[in-house]
Amino acid sequence: MDIKEFSDNQDKFYIGRESAENIYLVMKGLKYLVTFLFISIELLAQNAIDSGYLTDDGTWCWFSDPRAIFTDGRVITGWVKSNGTVEAASFDIANQSIQTDDLYFRLEKDDHNNPAFVKTSEGNILAMYTRHSLKDLFINIIYSNHNGFSIREPQLIHPISKKELEEFPRETITYANPFILKEEENRIYCFGRWTGFKPNMMWSDDNGSTWTKSRVFITNYPFDPGNRPYVKYYSDGQSRIHFVFTDGHPRVEPTNSVYHAYYEKGKLYKADGSLITDIENIPFEPGDASVIYKSNKEEGRAWIADIGQDNNGNPVVLYTKSPIETDHRYWYARFNNGKWLNYEICKSGKWFPQTQPGQKEREPHYFGGMSIHPDNADVIYISRQVNGIFEIERWETSDSGKTWKHEAVTRNSEFDNVRPFIPRGLNAEDQEIVLWMENQKYIHYTDYRTSIKFKIIR
Repeated sequence: MDIKEFSDNQDKFYIGRESAENIYLVMKGLKYLVTFLFISIELLAQNAIDSGYLTDDGTWCWFSDPRAIFTDGRVITGWVKSNGTVEAASFDIANQSIQTDDLYFRLEKDDHNNPAFVKTSEGNILAMYTRHSLKDLFINIIYSNHNGFSIREPQLIHPISKKELEEFPRETITYANPFILKEEENRIYCFGRWTGFKPNMMWSDDNGSTWTKSRVFITNYPFDPGNRPYVKYYSDGQSRIHFVFTDGHPRVEPTNSVYHAYYEKGKLYKADGSLITDIENIPFEPGDASVIYKSNKEEGRAWIADIGQDNNGNPVVLYTKSPIETDHRYWYARFNNGKWLNYEICKSGKWFPQTQPGQKEREPHYFGGMSIHPDNADVIYISRQVNGIFEIERWETSDSGKTWKHEAVTRNSEFDNVRPFIPRGLNAEDQEIVLWMENQKYIHYTDYRTSIKFKIIR
């Protein structure tokens, strides 16, 4: 177990004997030196408090969330290290301490395997994660206390149903997205790309001790085992879970549209509240849901970044349009008065993986990333190219996305800063915290050397 604490370093200065005629000059110079050092130490201390590294060895993807939650004054988060170890961390905001521990030692070097977190009704935290496109789904229980946390050994879950597999014959497990609904007696749902290479759901009624078998809830017909809709999730923690999803992967689909649906009390609905189906009769097809953006060749194929909700419970979505693969444009969609309002935020640049000389980029749709504040949908954090480097910025709107003001979080960086995330559970009145990846090297999701950084916006 590795515990790191931020602290100030105090230097001591000693003055040797000087001749009487030089003492005055020495003391005068020392006064200015001490003043300079005091200011410098104060600035260093401020930087240590407001920003820094949670780890110098960690990476994550953006389809296993929440990858960070805020609870009891701490950020609970996690990542995959360069040796494949899945690690969790507790960042205490008040005393500025970081505690880390392994969830699974040397699981697999792949950024798809980052853990996602949910707090149970018992006050413990579940960490859930998978191995990329294999057959493993893991869960650890994290016991939080005033000194930090302790972690139970990982447990293997087998969510695949033989009956579902017969109907949707492709067995693969990637991503975990857990959420608790208090109005369903604290039932915990978990979502991922499992049976059939499609979005699946399962649930637990005993704080994660046992789980139902998973069920496909979105698919196309006729069934295509190579098609894989991508989904982002957001829950109000009470009764509703929002989904934003695509037809498939933008590298594969010639057009890739964006859709929305939500789950509530055993049924699935469009954004306007009209019924799609009930949970007994899933799956449904993408075209059955609300269409946010119908892709076309001129505007480009889409991919999704994040989803949240406004103060009225209406969904808010961040997604991209890519007319060409070197031009990813950020878009903000908000459901209001029965219709989707879509506004372009900005051009973000090209992909961030470091394409090797003479090679074709394998992931040209890996854009910088966007995150919605979980309790203030007017605030987003984005990563876009500025002078050739991906930088983190805070953007805010006062007119539902028509216009924006923004400020830099990082500037003049040596390395790319990507995939920002605002911890779930953060309230609008809390000081804002944003986490992100810094890429010393990112060639591929299995070939990286990255860090996780943070900044507190006071």
